[in-house]
Amino acid sequence: MKEQLEAIRAKAIAAIEATDGMDKLNDVRMSILGKTGELTAVLKGMKDVAPEDRPKVGQLVNETRETIEKLLEEKKVQFEAEALRRRYESEKIDVTMPSEKAVRGNLHPITQVRNQLTDIFGSMGFEVYEGTEIETDYYNFTALNTPQDHPARDMQDTFYLSPEFLLRTQTSAGQIHVMEKQKPPIKIISPGKVFRSDDDATHSPMFSQMEGLVVDKGITLCDLKGMLDEFVKKIFGKETTTRLRPSYFPFTEPSVEVDVSCFQCHGKGCKLCKGTGWIEVLGAGVVNKKVLEGCGIDTNEYSGFAFGIGIERIAMLKYGINNIKLLFESDMRVLKQIDD
Repeated sequence: MKEQLEAIRAKAIAAIEATDGMDKLNDVRMSILGKTGELTAVLKGMKDVAPEDRPKVGQLVNETRETIEKLLEEKKVQFEAEALRRRYESEKIDVTMPSEKAVRGNLHPITQVRNQLTDIFGSMGFEVYEGTEIETDYYNFTALNTPQDHPARDMQDTFYLSPEFLLRTQTSAGQIHVMEKQKPPIKIISPGKVFRSDDDATHSPMFSQMEGLVVDKGITLCDLKGMLDEFVKKIFGKETTTRLRPSYFPFTEPSVEVDVSCFQCHGKGCKLCKGTGWIEVLGAGVVNKKVLEGCGIDTNEYSGFAFGIGIERIAMLKYGINNIKLLFESDMRVLKQIDD
C-alpha cells in the first residue's frame, strides 16, 4: 500500500509540474482526487486493510492527499498570477502617447439648411406649423383652388393612397389647416417632406419643402418682395438681390417665380447661373381670394402672400451640389465637407 501511495504521489507531482494551464490542472486534480481518482480508489479499498494497519495506512493516505492538494494550490496561484500579469499587460495604457483624434460629426446638409431657414424666418416673426405627410385630396388640391378638372393637377404626379387620401405634393396644404383654425393676423412657415412621382438629377420622389404664409390687413406683393430681399441676403450673402417674374399657381394671384442674383459670379454670368446672372429659387404670390374665402376669411379686410421653398434646391445652390441624389446617399465624403 505504501509503495502504491508513493507511486500515486510521484505521478501527481510529475503531472502537476507538466501542466501549462488551468484546464489541464483541473484534469490532474480529477484524475487523482476526483470521485473516480486514483487516491479516492485507495480510500475505498481501506476496508480490505487489516484493522491493525488502518491507522498507519490512513495517515499515509492523508499525507499524500495534503501533499498533492498543496502542489495543486501552488500551481493554481501561479497560473492566476500569470493570467493577471497578462491582463495588466494587455490593458496597459501609455498616458504619454498622443490620443487618437475623435471624428467630429455634423448635421446633414438638408437639416442644416432647414435650421437656417427656420432661424431666418423665426427672426422675422414667423411661427412653425408642422403638417401631416398624408393629406386628403381636399386640403392638397381642392381647398387650394385646384378642383378635380383643373389643369394644374397635371403639373404634379401624385401618389394616391385611395381616392380620398394621398401623400402630400406640397406643404401648401398646411396653410389651409392654419387658416381654418386661426383668425388673422397669420404668419407661419410649414416645413416638411413632400412626395411627387419625379426622378432625375435635380428632382427626387421625396424632397423637403417649406411653405410660408402671411395674412393680415393691407398685405401686398411689395411686402412679399421686401421679405424675400431680406431672406436671400441672410441665406446667400449681403450682396444678393431678387427679381420677380410672372408665373402661375392656382392658389396665388398674381403669382411669381423668384430669382436671385448669382452669388457666385455676382451677375457676370457663369456655369451656375447658365450665363444669365440670375438663379431661380422659389415660387410665390398673393394668396388667391378664393382660397381665403374658402377658409372663412373676409377678403375685403384681409389679404396675404405665400411662398414655397425647395430645401434641397437651396442646399444644392448654396453648397455647389450638382445631383440631388448625393443628398440621399449618405456618402460621408460629400457630407463631411458641408458644415455651417
